[in-house]
Amino acid sequence: MELEMDELLKKAEVLIEALPYIQQFNRKIIVVKYGGSAMNNEQLQKNVIKDVTLLKLVGFKPIIVHGGGKAISKWVEKSGKEPKFINGLRVTDEETMEIAEMVLGRVGKDLVRMVEELGVRAVSISGKDGGLLKCDKKLSDGQDIGFVGDVKSVDPKIIYDLLDTDFLPIVAPIGLDDDYNTYNINADDAACAIASAVGANKLVFLTDTEGLYRDFNDKSSFISRITVSEADRLISDGTIGGGMLPKLNGCTSAVKNGVNNVHILDGRIPHSMLLEIFTSRGIGTMIIPD
Repeated sequence: MELEMDELLKKAEVLIEALPYIQQFNRKIIVVKYGGSAMNNEQLQKNVIKDVTLLKLVGFKPIIVHGGGKAISKWVEKSGKEPKFINGLRVTDEETMEIAEMVLGRVGKDLVRMVEELGVRAVSISGKDGGLLKCDKKLSDGQDIGFVGDVKSVDPKIIYDLLDTDFLPIVAPIGLDDDYNTYNINADDAACAIASAVGANKLVFLTDTEGLYRDFNDKSSFISRITVSEADRLISDGTIGGGMLPKLNGCTSAVKNGVNNVHILDGRIPHSMLLEIFTSRGIGTMIIPD
């Protein structure tokens, strides 16, 4: 009986610790960029959707922006083509673009189903809907890589309409250019652009790493909180490189463009989002304004 009471008291303490954060972020917009391993593992996927649904039910206004890279590569291979990448960007011809749009649409509807099962209403859209994402052709070091887009502008009206009618928007990173051609957009870029356009209080990246390190091989060099200026210095002096570099550039740009703070979290850790947002310690890296 005493053990049971201890467990109950621990649960109560967790709820009390979360209370000020729930009050602080009530009715605030949070954009969650969802991809990586958390998207490819069914149990982690369920955990992420439970976390986002909980945020909605305690008063946040979450928006999910999702990728689907591995699923796209699988279906490209099934069509008899070999997936090609240049500098981390998928070479996207017309056929690959059709496959990407089909796969991302399916991913979005699967996420809607999981959210709806938990009692929250959700709608899956792409950046083509309501003119949400307008883009230009993106070049990779001057090379034409096909239908890959750079976000030029965001019209968030459709997002606001869904939030105002109590839906959880789930966005696939596809956009249109001025001639109404369809483009695949990097999901990180789409999440940053949408978060900036809606003035999100938080932008959360669920990744396959714990966050930022000054030296990735030295786990004691983990950075739990960093200002935009400090992050810019780490970028300019070469401390941050590889796949984290474009992500960190996007994070700093989002904060400079009005997002209150950005979190980089390990999506492989169950409920990492809740641990970061609702506890005083946090477990990832938070990027804040100066």
